[in-house]
Amino acid sequence: MKKSALQIARAAYQPKLPKALQGAVKVSEGEPTQSVDNQEEIQKLFPNTYGMPVIEFVEGEPQQQPAINVGVILSGGQAPGGHNVISGLFDGIKSLNPDSKLYGFILGPGGLVDHKYMELTADIIDEYRNTGGFDIIGSGRTKLEETEQFEKGIEIIRELGIKALVIIGGDDSNTNACVLAEYYAAKNYGVQVIGCPKTIDGDLKNAQIETSFGFDTACKTYSELIGNIQRDCNSARKYWHFIKLMGRSASHIALECALQCQPNVCLVSEEVEAKAMSLDEVVTYIANIVAARAADGNNFGTVLIPEGLIEFIPAIKKLIAELNDVLATDEAKTVAREDQIEYVKSHISADNLAVFNSLPADVAQQLALDRDPHGNVQVSLIETEKLLSHMVADKLAEMKAAGKYVGKFSAQHHFFGYEGRCAAPSNYDADYCYSLGFNASRLIANGKTGYMSIVKNTTAPAQEWIAGGVPITMMMNLERRNGKMKPVIRKALVELDGAPFKYFAGKRDEWARQTAYVYPGPIQYFGPSEVCDQSTKTLQLEQA
Repeated sequence: MKKSALQIARAAYQPKLPKALQGAVKVSEGEPTQSVDNQEEIQKLFPNTYGMPVIEFVEGEPQQQPAINVGVILSGGQAPGGHNVISGLFDGIKSLNPDSKLYGFILGPGGLVDHKYMELTADIIDEYRNTGGFDIIGSGRTKLEETEQFEKGIEIIRELGIKALVIIGGDDSNTNACVLAEYYAAKNYGVQVIGCPKTIDGDLKNAQIETSFGFDTACKTYSELIGNIQRDCNSARKYWHFIKLMGRSASHIALECALQCQPNVCLVSEEVEAKAMSLDEVVTYIANIVAARAADGNNFGTVLIPEGLIEFIPAIKKLIAELNDVLATDEAKTVAREDQIEYVKSHISADNLAVFNSLPADVAQQLALDRDPHGNVQVSLIETEKLLSHMVADKLAEMKAAGKYVGKFSAQHHFFGYEGRCAAPSNYDADYCYSLGFNASRLIANGKTGYMSIVKNTTAPAQEWIAGGVPITMMMNLERRNGKMKPVIRKALVELDGAPFKYFAGKRDEWARQTAYVYPGPIQYFGPSEVCDQSTKTLQLEQA
């Protein structure tokens, strides 16, 4: 395989490891834990893995460790740094005993069920160190929730002599890890299950998990592109660029990119919901900023839009919730696709029908027809950036007729999604991911199951990072999925009283009127630490 100059240079990079993981470790236990909500129900569902303490690794005495076989699964969407989690896990189990083996299950959890795997040897691992993507073994979105799947999995686990399974994924994937850990514990199968926090969306975070891996690299990748557009925008001075960014359930990416680039407008879904804004109010907000800049002779600008925005507009959120329930029924699943819109219209409430009928036809169609594997609306398919720019154009025409707008409005549209998911990890993600994987090996060696690997204090130098584990049940609550209440890890939304949003809110009026663009440029891998090793602005503000 031919390699670029960057790949060759990056292969030599040795990720930094916390001092706490550089030698022998022992476990320091905290207090017993409980789930974030629905404590009684969650405890009943997870009697064997509920209430365990948060743990931290501290310096311990060296001990002889037996060889151990470990399985690893990449689950869900890609995120920069996954290969370093695997290389950290590999180096970690080999440092405990060189005879330990690592098996990768092919194309996600389905590989475990279908017995598709490969042994990951040093030669293979070395090809993938510090690289982006999940292509070492591939990823998949098979949900592990059926007894038949668990039993099929245990067959290959026993055949390969695997004692522990590491599932690298987001909130849904780690929910699966928790369910699997509970099942194996209840059956006394002697198989540990450890999770690792992955998602570029940044919504797998809480008091124990500072950030999900991949968020740093993805945001730096998108911010480079936004900065390039802003430079072009400020050069041509004739376009408004509407830029949709990944982040269905939360606006962390949009907010982080705004903090890095200082655009004229950045919508935050959580604020739109909190203020109960209508679609027209969102459009008016943007149009007023366009008009104000036009009054200064600036007929150009940038607008950042989280992909899940449409779901956070209260009237549309209420509509989507009913659509999800209506379309989850057995009857709905038998309706022909061409008849589905009429079926939906005849089965929703009058209020929701009015909202449905008020939407542009293509948006209404996408809401009614397209679903993801969890039964939810595929909001990434809704071209919110085009919807908003067209509605802003109409609003500006009204304002012009009323003498409230003098200017020209021309829009360009962008969606940055896949561009950020497989980028070569930043130094921060390369180090963080390697530490998460290495740390997972220590959780395994200390007999833990139902835990997520965590590394904290990451705005400090890597030497000072804190490593340990958090029980996955601690992050769980019950939520409606496919029409039923199910245990899931609670997503972390942008906190409107948190430091990152407060800083943004204090600056946005200035950024709206002025051309205060910042151009972050490409991710830097070599050079001074203040350029190469910085974490996200979000994390810096949270930990200030």
